Amino acid sequence: MKKQWLRALLRRRIAVIVLLLLQIGFFLAMVISGSRSVAFISILFKGISLLVVLSIISKKDKGGYKLAWTVLVMTFPLFGGLFYLLIKGQSSTEPFGKRARKIEEKARPLYALPGTATVNDRAMLYLDKTAGFPAYQGSETEYLSPGERKFERLLEELEKAEHYIFLEYFIIQEGKMWNSILDVLKRKAAEGVKVRVIYDDVGCFMLLPNDYPKQLKQCGIECVVFNPFKPLLTAVQNNRDHRKIVSIDGKVAFTGGNNLADEYINAYEKHGHWKDASVMIRGKAAWSFTLMFLQMWELIAGCEENYADYFPKGENFFVDDGLVQPYADSPLDRENVGEHVYLQIINSARRYVYINTPYLIIDDSMLSALCLAAKSGVDVRIVTPHKWDKRFVHVTTRSYYRDLIEAGVKIYEYTPGFMHAKTFVADDEIATVGTVNLDYRSLYLHFECGVRLYQCRAVSQLKEDFLKTLESCHLVAAEECRTNVFARIAGQLLRLFAPLM
Repeated sequence: MKKQWLRALLRRRIAVIVLLLLQIGFFLAMVISGSRSVAFISILFKGISLLVVLSIISKKDKGGYKLAWTVLVMTFPLFGGLFYLLIKGQSSTEPFGKRARKIEEKARPLYALPGTATVNDRAMLYLDKTAGFPAYQGSETEYLSPGERKFERLLEELEKAEHYIFLEYFIIQEGKMWNSILDVLKRKAAEGVKVRVIYDDVGCFMLLPNDYPKQLKQCGIECVVFNPFKPLLTAVQNNRDHRKIVSIDGKVAFTGGNNLADEYINAYEKHGHWKDASVMIRGKAAWSFTLMFLQMWELIAGCEENYADYFPKGENFFVDDGLVQPYADSPLDRENVGEHVYLQIINSARRYVYINTPYLIIDDSMLSALCLAAKSGVDVRIVTPHKWDKRFVHVTTRSYYRDLIEAGVKIYEYTPGFMHAKTFVADDEIATVGTVNLDYRSLYLHFECGVRLYQCRAVSQLKEDFLKTLESCHLVAAEECRTNVFARIAGQLLRLFAPLM
């Protein structure tokens, strides 16, 4: 069975690669063929590139996107404009976006269950009034790091499920972690618990067979795949479901950086020791993650869901542990929720802000906020990985070190391995844990989620863990950022094209 699965997986991947190469080959052949018409074709394509650049400049996208595409098109004027149109023009996200907005409008009033709090904090008001995600009382939180702790607590809570278990992940891979979870899911499904799974097709492209939803269905588990990968050069493929959500009976929820694969719990070493972070929420605030999941399920499955059917049943009282405000972010609107949460924490910090992130590829607004905070006397510390997972991304991350260090920001690299946590904590009061990386894809292209914590137990736990982690980190000195001219040029070029990575 395993050999058959591997052969089917390989055939699918080879077919996709061949179709992509055929498209590129056809495109290039079209450009260079026909010697008598080359001059006409050249003028025509250069004119198209000029019109494309004017169109790009007029859009309301982030400046980094517009600059990267403009440079790319004008550097290759013969086919740069056609390449842009081929990617952007094959399909539109608008129908998908209309469906998503309709589902969001349906769900929005249901977030405000009894237990939501009245808030006056500006950041909380933004998430509540503009983004539609209220803050909750009557919830308790537990910060879980590294991934082994999340895995242990997750198995414990799954065993307690009585009505439903919802899981939504970017990556699922067979191994110790997923197989252990799957054993519980199968048993719970046999007991009558509704079990649903969402995974992203690109995230699992080389990890799961094409018929995996059918395999889970045979075990009594419902499964849908987000945005199945198609062998087309299309902008739609950029929008991925990067969220990590577990919702159990609407009473317990998990989110954070951990996917369901063995490197996330250090069951095997992929890039050294894997340092990740999650948070467990028990109580009223868990309902938000149930609604996030149900909206995504309805969007993908195309079915109508009665969200009220999943409202928590029975007693749901927990120790009041500050204010808990879960949030989601969608690339289909122009509200960059994840970015705004981060910027508000940085801009409101008075004493310190500590950040864990696997990637540090940021635009001018984020760079300016970090530098201004440090110049204003805020203790700004950022931990990134020492062992990289993507070479070009890591080089691009390091290209920002010099500007930040010169402004007073302290940059650390996690020397035992890979830092995959996405966390902010500030002034012993505010923190966020979630799935949003400090890069263009997470901030602007992916579906993401997180939770903002105010005066919760998890805030102090996160700070304590951060300071302890620094003992295993290398503080990057300004002298280490002084590279030769060729390295600096390479770094600046990578930063220029970072929005397209």
